[in-house]
Amino acid sequence: ITNGWLQWALAIGASAVVALAIGAVSVRTSGIYFIMITLAFSQMLYYLGISIEEFGGDDGMRLPKKSQFPGLIDLDNPVAFYYLVLAILIAFLYLGHRLVNSRFGMVIRAAKANEPRTRAIGFSPYPYRLAAFVIAGAMGGLAGALLVNQTVFLTPEFMNWTRSGELMFMVILGGVATTAGPVLGAAVLLLLEDLLAGWTQHWQLILGPLLVLSVLFFRRGLAGIFSRDHG
Repeated sequence: ITNGWLQWALAIGASAVVALAIGAVSVRTSGIYFIMITLAFSQMLYYLGISIEEFGGDDGMRLPKKSQFPGLIDLDNPVAFYYLVLAILIAFLYLGHRLVNSRFGMVIRAAKANEPRTRAIGFSPYPYRLAAFVIAGAMGGLAGALLVNQTVFLTPEFMNWTRSGELMFMVILGGVATTAGPVLGAAVLLLLEDLLAGWTQHWQLILGPLLVLSVLFFRRGLAGIFSRDHG
């Protein structure tokens, strides 16, 4: 299958279905328990991936070509691919902003602040949290399709807990419960990695303490620095 529309639709649909199955169990928990159970599912999928020899197993597999969108866009063109990813990122940010400020988002925020009171006024947080989990999973499926088109390589390492941990820290660094925070956190973390890696081969020893200090002194993340009500 090389048709991009079909590939990306399958990626989004399959990710949404998997997110629905995992979310049906995990969103009933919260805090550290939610983190642990989702990481456990991630590891289960990782080990499933390395056990399927038809797709390269632990070594992964190289794709014959990128997704094809005849007459629309050529993903082999790096400039076109860059602007496509940028456009999808902006669309994701807009969708996230609209959801957070909609009735849907208000229920989720209310449940986070005071779940018993949210239930008392007639809202069950579970279906809203599950829907948010599925939406995030579907978005992750599209992001995965973009990543595979960038690397032209498919490997179970993308599902390893270390990758999940890195993504979680990007969110924490940028600012939890903010729309632009994860993007800011990702940009800063990747920039620091590149700068320090070019300076010394022991760059992790410097990056680690810097990240710990940022969490300690910027409790609301880097996005909180630019918030009007910060401080």
